[in-house]
Formats: sequence, C-alpha cells, structure tokens
Amino acid sequence: MSKILIIEDDPFLQGLEASKLTKDGYDILVASSGDEAMTKINEPGINLILLDLVLPNFDGFQILEKIRSTDTIKTLPVIVFSNLSEAKDTKRAQELGATDFMVKSNFTLDELVDRIKMIIK
Repeated sequence: MSKILIIEDDPFLQGLEASKLTKDGYDILVASSGDEAMTKINEPGINLILLDLVLPNFDGFQILEKIRSTDTIKTLPVIVFSNLSEAKDTKRAQELGATDFMVKSNFTLDELVDRIKMIIK
C-alpha cells in the first residue's frame, strides 16, 4: 500500500482529501502546519507528498526546498495542491522541483486520485 503525506492546514479539506485517498487504498499521514510537515517529511515509507503552499510557520515553498535538498527524500514525488494560481507561484514551484501543480478549485478529488495513480505506478 502506498503512503501519502497530506500537508494541508484547512481541517475540512484535509479531512476530505484523507477520506478520499483512504477509500482509494492509500495509507495516509497528515500534517497541519509547516512545523509538523518538516518533521513528517522524513518519516520512512512515504511514496508521495500532497503539498499546500499556504501554511502556518513554513510555507509550502520552504517545505519543497527542504525536500529537494535532503538526499534521502529529494526524489520523492510532490504534488502541489494549492489555491495559489498565479503564474509566478506555478513557476516557482516547478523551479523548486514540484512533480506537478494542481489548483484546488480546478480539480475534483477523483481527478486528484487519477493524477496520484499516474505518478505512483
């Protein structure tokens, strides 16, 4: 079973994402803040990170930088799943090594699961 770390500070969205991914057969870890995320990104067995960009303490860009600069997890797939939709945000996430960038309001949870399945084969 693939393990996904959901980094999302909105409890409602975090719950929806976790519930949907659990129903689709994924093992789920969650982090609600940048601090919590910085700790959990190093947990063993994570296959993919679903990363919001607007978080307390550390933003998603800082977390993505940390992931890509840590040898043991630098190749871990990271889907940025955010409401930030300006070209500068997308470009910055891509430059920092995001595997994919999805704007929350443009995708359903089913489409998110489909994207995850494409990445975790």
